Amino acid sequence: MLKALRQGRAGVDLIAVLALVGTLAVREYLAGALIALMLATGRWLDTAAERRAARDLRSLLERAPRSARRRTGSDVRLISVAEVTVGDVLVVGPGDAVPVDGRVMNGKAVLDEAVLTGESRPVERAPGDPVRNGVVNVGGAFDMRATATEQDSTYAGIVQLAREAGAESAPVVRLADRYAAWFLPLSVGVAGAAWLVSGSMVRAVAVLVVATPCPLLLAAPVAVVSGLSQAARRGVIVREGAGLENLGRARTVLLDKTGTLTAGRPRVVEVTAAPGGQASEVLRLAASLDRFSPHVLARALTEEAERRGLQLSEPEAVTEEPGVGAGGLVDGRPAAVGRLPGTVPLPAWAAAVADRAALEGATLSWLTLDGTLAGAVLLRDPLRHDAARTLRRLRAAGIERLVMLTGDRAESAGEVAAVLGLDDVHAEQTPADKVAAVRAECGRAVTVMVGDGVNDAPALAAADIGVAMGARGSGASCEAADVVLTTDRVDRLADAVVIAVRTRRIAVQSALGGMAMSVTAMVVAACGLIPPTAGALLQEGIDVAVILNALRALRPGSAVRPLIDPATEQLIQRFAAEHDVLRGVLDTVRDAADQLGRGSSPGALCAVREAHRLLSERLLPHEYAEEHQLYPALAPALGGPEATTTMSRAHTEIERLARRIATHLRLAEEAGSLRPGQLDDLRASLYGLHTVLCLHFLQEEESYFSLASDE
Repeated sequence: MLKALRQGRAGVDLIAVLALVGTLAVREYLAGALIALMLATGRWLDTAAERRAARDLRSLLERAPRSARRRTGSDVRLISVAEVTVGDVLVVGPGDAVPVDGRVMNGKAVLDEAVLTGESRPVERAPGDPVRNGVVNVGGAFDMRATATEQDSTYAGIVQLAREAGAESAPVVRLADRYAAWFLPLSVGVAGAAWLVSGSMVRAVAVLVVATPCPLLLAAPVAVVSGLSQAARRGVIVREGAGLENLGRARTVLLDKTGTLTAGRPRVVEVTAAPGGQASEVLRLAASLDRFSPHVLARALTEEAERRGLQLSEPEAVTEEPGVGAGGLVDGRPAAVGRLPGTVPLPAWAAAVADRAALEGATLSWLTLDGTLAGAVLLRDPLRHDAARTLRRLRAAGIERLVMLTGDRAESAGEVAAVLGLDDVHAEQTPADKVAAVRAECGRAVTVMVGDGVNDAPALAAADIGVAMGARGSGASCEAADVVLTTDRVDRLADAVVIAVRTRRIAVQSALGGMAMSVTAMVVAACGLIPPTAGALLQEGIDVAVILNALRALRPGSAVRPLIDPATEQLIQRFAAEHDVLRGVLDTVRDAADQLGRGSSPGALCAVREAHRLLSERLLPHEYAEEHQLYPALAPALGGPEATTTMSRAHTEIERLARRIATHLRLAEEAGSLRPGQLDDLRASLYGLHTVLCLHFLQEEESYFSLASDE
């Protein structure tokens, strides 16, 4: 204490020193011993609490890979991770941590990525897939090629963030210091007044004993470090305690669109076939022709075909023209996929598809077969399944304003903003525009900026709190951010805000609660009702109470997303995979309705029959299984059976429309063809079913499937 006073720091520990001196002066030796014990146990509790709270951060630091096995020909040699260079071939054995970022060369890699993502479920990586360092190989040995050095790898950056996580006191801790600035003179003043009024030095000593401010000094830091630990468990690395405290005070969130609210890569949203064709065959042929193309749209086609379980053919004589598309032979037939020359006249069905693509802001990839237009595939960067749920949770956590900042076109950005219910949208923004918008919002309220690209880095740095999507985001954005989401899920943002709000509330509650109890005890002691020894015991109890309260920040709280048991997780993954397969059924239903719009032809009737067959054999059994398997399993996590009532009502409507379509087909068979009076109602039933199914799928993916650990 004398050393601190010589340095000009008269902290609240001065009260404890005065209390110790006072107990010696009035010969209350037991009270003095209790104060000494109180200070010692308080510091021990503080150390133990921080040790427990920071164990996840320490674990992160301790698990940093230190060695690697480098393959040179047939020779494999153990080297330091610092010696690895880009292009080295490394062997990762069972149980090894991946030493640096790289790509799988051969075999299937089975990895536990929990250290980065917080999710314990093993993931598989095929040859060519990227792997991040720090994750653990829980399968057989595999070779990988290094794509980064130790300093530039994912885990090294996260370790650096973790090292910085506790480097600074959070503002709430400095707030506790400010509380102490007036608590010290208040305590001395009350003690002096008690002595003057009563003439008893014992009362003054009792006041100082109960005023010893361990709660003020210990509770806030313990809560903040506990919050940092809780965030780390959920795949959120907060650079410093100040960032966590600021996140808890945020009232505005600005979000980039591409890669943050959307998946960041195109995906097939609809497949349409020419009259007489099948949507699944259009997708199969287009994906077969594009299966070896590196183009991002080609990758989207092949991934969608694989999701739907389509068997791709081996293309021959493939040629590709950048910006136009690819051509070649598929199953011995000349085919082409990509753009159409602007001079090609479109038939009525194709013109309708082109209009639909323009309305939905989608990209079109046309398929021609034997020189004839055979179908079209609509692709779009889809919203993340967890985006809408995340924004709802942000509003529930106290965020008052949600704004999108994007360099994308105004039409596309406006559609996303409307779907998600954002308060404002700024489209066609340059990096400088984003910085200006961030600064304007910061002038109104504490503001969070969320992004993933290099162009977002200046805006992240300009915001009160920058949040980077670290799993696929650029190094520049991660370096500029205060918070990094280490898994490719935007719902971790809501987890971080909920944890920050709760941590700040607990920290302030602990500090103020401890002070309030101490002030009350001071008044009682000043009246002579608490002797010094009893006051020391009382203060010891206050210390323990507020530190235990601060440790509540280690628990996630009820507002964090519900936890799903492994069996339910498997059900979610199963039904999510079935959704991918069933998108072909949705395309067939819409295609049948489109063909009916062109008249009652035998081809249109065949299309309706095919749609009904797929509904009966694939879709309705899927909906029945969801109703009786998935929904009961989800009910406990969602708060009871009532949580799935709306989705169950959608199942009833889907079944009703399917029965209506079946009745139309029966009437047509009895009459030998569709009667003119049936056309309008049958087409309305098909379009209605398509709309209900699209909405139902989206709702399930947003509300239920987003609860899974992986999209």
